[in-house]
Amino acid sequence: MNNIKIFDAEFKFMCIIWDNEPIKSTELVKKANEELGWKKSTTFTVIRRLCERGAISNKNTVIEALIKRENVIIAETEEHIEKLYGGSLKLFFSTFLQKEKLTKDEIEELIKIVQEKTGKEE
Repeated sequence: MNNIKIFDAEFKFMCIIWDNEPIKSTELVKKANEELGWKKSTTFTVIRRLCERGAISNKNTVIEALIKRENVIIAETEEHIEKLYGGSLKLFFSTFLQKEKLTKDEIEELIKIVQEKTGKEE
């Protein structure tokens, strides 16, 4: 997995790329203006920075992601859990569940996911 830090505004921009790739830079400028309110110069600055960091490629004005959305989400989640919960998934879930009310179906689905990921069935 690529450990490239993607900041909040860049993540929103990357979502446009992931949802539309491959995408011509002119179309990306248009979408970034419509969805993010960015000027052309801002879009090209972010394209250049993401290319320099290895997150995207820009070949013949066609932009493609070099990192997967799922990998970015996993890395951000791990960083968040490490920073706020000292890396403790148990603390993360217990904190989350103090406020969130889950339905029986949601609980069963979460149990199923945990069992699939751990290879344990009870």
